[in-house]
Amino acid sequence: MGLKITNEILVGISKHIEAAYPEEGAGFLLGVDGEVCEILSLPNAREDEARHNRFLITPEDYLKAEMKAMELGVDLIGVFHSHPDCPNVPSEYDREWAQPFFSYIISRVDQGKTVSHRSWKLIEDRTKYEEEEIEIA
Repeated sequence: MGLKITNEILVGISKHIEAAYPEEGAGFLLGVDGEVCEILSLPNAREDEARHNRFLITPEDYLKAEMKAMELGVDLIGVFHSHPDCPNVPSEYDREWAQPFFSYIISRVDQGKTVSHRSWKLIEDRTKYEEEEIEIA
């Protein structure tokens, strides 16, 4: 089973991460049963010198996302973030901070322009990711 998302939401992700370039941009995916209905874009809370290849989501960001999902009657189903000028595959850092069962859209942004989106899920024992299909609805 893949992740379902509309082109309009993918455009919203692209706009946010392109605006964050050359730093990583990030946000939450809100939806139900693997279908994204809304995103919550976030500022990158990492220290300035690390933002080019790291993002940080704070506990306050999680709370805000949970409250937004509750307001919409949906769930927090994943995270999106960008990899500026490098492949959109999960890094070891990504794996260490990920949660099983969340979808993780990683978008490659080259020279300020989104090149591609890929989605990943961390397997339950947290040892590796498996790529999941992105179905554009």
